[in-house]
Amino acid sequence: MTRIQKISLDYHFKVEQESGSSSYAFFGFNGTAGVWRISAINEVGGWKDRTTVEDMDLAVRASLKGWKFLYVGDVKVRSELPSTFKAYRHQQHRWTCGAANLFRKMARDIVLAKEVSLLKKIHVIYSFFFVRRVVAPIVTFAFYCIVIPVSVVVPEVSIPIWGVVYIPTTITILNAIRNPSSLHIMPFWILFENVMSMHRMKAALIGLLETASVNEWVVTQKLGDTLKEKMETNVAESTRTSFIRDRVSFLQLGFAVFLMCCASYNVVFGVNYYYVYIYLQAFAFVVMGFGYVGTFTTNS
Repeated sequence: MTRIQKISLDYHFKVEQESGSSSYAFFGFNGTAGVWRISAINEVGGWKDRTTVEDMDLAVRASLKGWKFLYVGDVKVRSELPSTFKAYRHQQHRWTCGAANLFRKMARDIVLAKEVSLLKKIHVIYSFFFVRRVVAPIVTFAFYCIVIPVSVVVPEVSIPIWGVVYIPTTITILNAIRNPSSLHIMPFWILFENVMSMHRMKAALIGLLETASVNEWVVTQKLGDTLKEKMETNVAESTRTSFIRDRVSFLQLGFAVFLMCCASYNVVFGVNYYYVYIYLQAFAFVVMGFGYVGTFTTNS
């Protein structure tokens, strides 16, 4: 699972962060491996806990005050990634929900900011927030996990080949440029990201609508933390209960059933070969629904 995360993170750092730094002197601070001027933090009001992305919040406020950001890509630091799907899901929920909620809270401030140019405002509002943090997860899940499967049972719906083939191929190539050694796992990355889009869409809507759970904070558990807790705890749990709690997602399994029904209908009555993709995506939902992705450790 960490190999799949590497594909997304490499694109994030080498494309999003590099382009933001060179073009607009702004990018979202990732919370670690960064150097801040104390005067910048003080000028913008310091750290705030109004969202679950306090590092991004600080970066946006500093940018609106005219501070410039520089991304130094040749400096390497070590970082531990979530090694279990449950931990990764919680992390992505927090990041997506927090970013969408920050967009809701700061959209007006960005528009009225006097220290930044109109072009930079458009970049922050449209590209940084709206497209990447709101539109991307919603469109990905809606199109590739709902529209395409439903289209096989509704003959009146015809999806052009550029939507089914060309766009996914282009996205894959763009991500593969930075990861030639991971080209063989790109198909798994696509299926993995489509499953994650369901969780990210839910998180984005929670952040935009600012529901009661918008500021829910679940610390991302890393393998090192898990092993430490495992050594320190004396609490014995039922293996079966622990398995269901830590690994099984009934939402994903239920959606897998929906996809399998659509694919099977396409096999029997369809005139295209969408069932190949839909079956693969259903299988991905099953695998991830049972938590058979990444390392698995228990506290028992």
